[in-house]
Amino acid sequence: MAARFIPLTCSGHTRPVVQLSFSQMQDDEEPNYLLVSSCKDGNPMLRDWTGDWVGTFIGHKGAVWSTKLCADTSKAATGSADFTAKVWDTYTGEVLHSFPHNHIVRTVSISPNASHLLTAGHEKKIRLFDLAKPDAEPSFLYKRDGGDAKVSHDGTIKSVVWDRARAMAVSCGDDKMVRWWDLRSQKETHSMSVPDPIISMELSAPMETLCLTAGKTVAFVPLEAPPSTTSSLPGPTPPDIEPGPLHVLRLPYNVSSASIHPIWGDRFITGSTDDPWVRVHGYQHGEEREMYKGHHGPVHCVEYSPDGEMYASGSEDGTIRLWQTTPGKAYGLWRAA
Repeated sequence: MAARFIPLTCSGHTRPVVQLSFSQMQDDEEPNYLLVSSCKDGNPMLRDWTGDWVGTFIGHKGAVWSTKLCADTSKAATGSADFTAKVWDTYTGEVLHSFPHNHIVRTVSISPNASHLLTAGHEKKIRLFDLAKPDAEPSFLYKRDGGDAKVSHDGTIKSVVWDRARAMAVSCGDDKMVRWWDLRSQKETHSMSVPDPIISMELSAPMETLCLTAGKTVAFVPLEAPPSTTSSLPGPTPPDIEPGPLHVLRLPYNVSSASIHPIWGDRFITGSTDDPWVRVHGYQHGEEREMYKGHHGPVHCVEYSPDGEMYASGSEDGTIRLWQTTPGKAYGLWRAA
């Protein structure tokens, strides 16, 4: 059997895995990075670059929907259905801060230097916490046309990401909107409407690209705010047109998650709620290049490692699987074919 059909399986979770997030590279010479997983069992896990278990963050009393690492991986942030967001010491596994909310926390984003934390979810509000003053009240980011409602989105907020280069944040929600925020003024600066409800939005930091999924649409949106303050996501890029910075593709299935190769930028991976397959597509036209089965349930999340040598998938079946980008190459626990 070809090496490409033998993913590494990371067990340990007991319920569906709903989000995966790699750290950035910690060493330029050798592979060295971490992977965190969020799960409905309420126990987010930390793994090294080979997939080996490092530790489990114990303390939440409900499903954990989001887990993110700071730049040097010393801190992790989590958001949970127990109405809290927590910040953890990744070396000891201890909770450093716990922030109560009034509803489910669906997404978190910790600043690269671990000085601030963004949280959002079912309350439709984005909170900004100063981790140097954990007992202080958070700031709120309110949308421009919110009136007296004082909300960031008109629906559950699915994702919020940190733009380290521009002191900005980007969020998306069930209101079919993507919003850009200036964290210095704490004001909304730009917005983009999307035709279908947004399922996921993750940042590819090396490509400075947001990978957004909505129904059968995958959109690659520049992290930097669009030129106009209000815009709409265009239709699929025509096949005879060279893709620009904003690139939209329509696939024949519902896409739960997407991730673009962080180095080559010529392909992307997807998961789907329709089936247990992990797919690799060409970036320009969206043609299916590879399709692998290893999971035994829908695939909720996928993400490339920061060096692009492998990608991870998380599923309804409670497992994480690691796949090689170049099958047969010696890397991590894989031996050369």
